[in-house]
Amino acid sequence: MMTTPLTLQPRPVDPSVDHEIQAIVAGDLTTETCNTDLAAGPWTFDTRPGYGPGSSMGDVIPAGAPRQGQLPAEYREAGEAELAARIVAAKATLGDRVVVLGHFYQREEVVTHADYVGDSFQLANAALEHPDAEAIVFCGVHFMAETADLLSRPEQAVILPNLAAGCSMADMADIDQVEECWEQLADVYGDMETPDAEGMLPVIPVTYMNSSAAIKGFVGRHGGIVCTSSNARTVLEWAFARGRRVLFFPDQHLGRNTAKAMGVPLEQMPMWNPRKPLGGSSEEELADARVILWHGFCSVHRRFTVDQITAARTEHPGVRVIVHPECPMDVVDAADEAGSTDYIRKAIAAATEPTTFAIGTEINLVQRLAAQFPQHEIFCLDPVVCPCSTMYRIHPGYLAWVLEGLVAGEVRNRIQVPGDVADPARVALERMLAAKP
Repeated sequence: MMTTPLTLQPRPVDPSVDHEIQAIVAGDLTTETCNTDLAAGPWTFDTRPGYGPGSSMGDVIPAGAPRQGQLPAEYREAGEAELAARIVAAKATLGDRVVVLGHFYQREEVVTHADYVGDSFQLANAALEHPDAEAIVFCGVHFMAETADLLSRPEQAVILPNLAAGCSMADMADIDQVEECWEQLADVYGDMETPDAEGMLPVIPVTYMNSSAAIKGFVGRHGGIVCTSSNARTVLEWAFARGRRVLFFPDQHLGRNTAKAMGVPLEQMPMWNPRKPLGGSSEEELADARVILWHGFCSVHRRFTVDQITAARTEHPGVRVIVHPECPMDVVDAADEAGSTDYIRKAIAAATEPTTFAIGTEINLVQRLAAQFPQHEIFCLDPVVCPCSTMYRIHPGYLAWVLEGLVAGEVRNRIQVPGDVADPARVALERMLAAKP
């Protein structure tokens, strides 16, 4: 008697990192999390200084970082299903008056309600497609909401559901430190604002999108430009056409990985530590520099290691390893590919044959991709479940609270960039938009 062989169906993957963390804490999963406090509601940490549990919990937060006030009890005590129903109802009532943006790294329970999902700049551009919306609710972190405010119309309210959702990397370069750095560089290079005989400036400042509006404004005032992880090479080419060297902040790894791929030697990329005179370099080292790297990093992407890649290749022969360019250089070098969050997403979507992917970026995106593409085996390089501390501060409870506030005619947690900062910051962003590969 002949039997028909069974066709094994791909195992369904729950895209919710929160569900996984809850199961770990309950003892239902043997997977490890970096902090069991992640199972608690983020409002538990709103009154405490710090970024909260997760990848950035060891980073030092600036004294003046925004704090979130107490979320009303009805939102803290509501279950997942009730909050989802309230969000859906509020959005239905508001209609086109509101647009909800969700970053790739947001928890699934928030992303499911977003009108657009993308990286920080994709979402800022998405806001431009709704000039008639009264409010833009940005489910991301503080610098992203600032960027949306820079690009949206003045009468539109940009809302960040939890004011404590900052960014530790962005905070690693504050405006006072950058101004002081610029003054010290002027002592080395001379007049920073006047081109030489060949029309080149001594330094062109370049800031990653993951920076405050104040930093973007500084860059705009000093002939510089903004970059994203997907266009960093194009932006560096733009800067090298106008200056002898680049001051790149706040993420050292994106700057180093991009410049190295362009052929800049490592010895011409000194690090600037703002706590040391001349950033810790000599005048000779700065004179020879092509790219001065700020001493900043992303705590999510710093968790990835070469040992993790080695383990993935041992356990999964033929695995395709893709990491984010915010990872350390040795990790990028050991991977098969490096690219932005959008690059990672598109690479997986384009794979026509079942493939095993090991991904080095934030766990919420990785888990969502694993659920969206069950024909592939997709896992995070880091076996420890450790989401971005600040992205994880956005919870459906806060989203329901700000949306129901709009229904009641109240704008909660509005983010506004002062005009004297906004104008030069827009100039830096416009330069980026005009720069073509």
